[in-house]
Amino acid sequence: MDTMRDIRLRMRSVRQSLQVTTAMKLISTSKLRKARRRLEETHPYFDAVRQTMHDIAQRGGGEAGRWFDERAGKESRKTAVLVITSDRGLAGGFNNAVIRFVEQNCPEGSILLPVGGIGKRYFMEKDYVLLADYSVSAKEPSVYEARDIAAFAAELFKAGRVDSFRVVYTKMLSVVRQEPEIIDLLPLEHEKLEPGRRSRRGGGVTYNYHPDEESVFDLLVPKYLKGVVYGALVESFASEQAARMTAMDAASKNAKQMLDRLQLLYNRARQAAITGEVSEIVAGAAALGG
Repeated sequence: MDTMRDIRLRMRSVRQSLQVTTAMKLISTSKLRKARRRLEETHPYFDAVRQTMHDIAQRGGGEAGRWFDERAGKESRKTAVLVITSDRGLAGGFNNAVIRFVEQNCPEGSILLPVGGIGKRYFMEKDYVLLADYSVSAKEPSVYEARDIAAFAAELFKAGRVDSFRVVYTKMLSVVRQEPEIIDLLPLEHEKLEPGRRSRRGGGVTYNYHPDEESVFDLLVPKYLKGVVYGALVESFASEQAARMTAMDAASKNAKQMLDRLQLLYNRARQAAITGEVSEIVAGAAALGG
């Protein structure tokens, strides 16, 4: 049986762990709220970009059509996949879910562009081709980081080095439920450029583009890709924080339960020690009285 000193040391260790898990939960909660708010603030800008691209694409034509080229005639298609994980653990099954999803949907030999140290380290040991890797701020993904990724994706597609570009990220369905998803980013699809109700322009309005429609479209494609990538980065970041918040909440509850059990053991040990001392006193008194 553990001594009172051993139990006190274990209780101190559990209390320290409880302080850490509680602090991490509060930090993740704050980051989650901030990330969701920042994503909502960027929606009007990226909706306007998508709407303009849809307007140009509807006019049909020109060299803008190369962004919609599925390259169906090629014998072997090359697909690059941006895989978004995190740099840190302690987030439940967040990273493992993304890794399993990639292994199920991307056969070995696929071209990967990992975001996050955990995914990078894992896929480096597997039979995948890592074309490039990106790091994202631990505080919050930025539009500038998404811009670099989007520009690289557009360049790969234009140069013919890849025939399609996809993004694997984690979608936050709720605070306690997150699931990996995949987005087909390139080639573009007309259906995905259709504006939603909140961003539809007034009917009957005609827009002129300078210097020409194709040049404007080429300029807007990286901005559109940046918006999609930024949304995926922020959604994954929010999912990571939600998963970590849930994991730390469970860890805190377990720590409190462990403290309760240790407190009970400590009380029993103290009672046993008191009982032993009383027995010794009574026995000593009886010996002296005899």
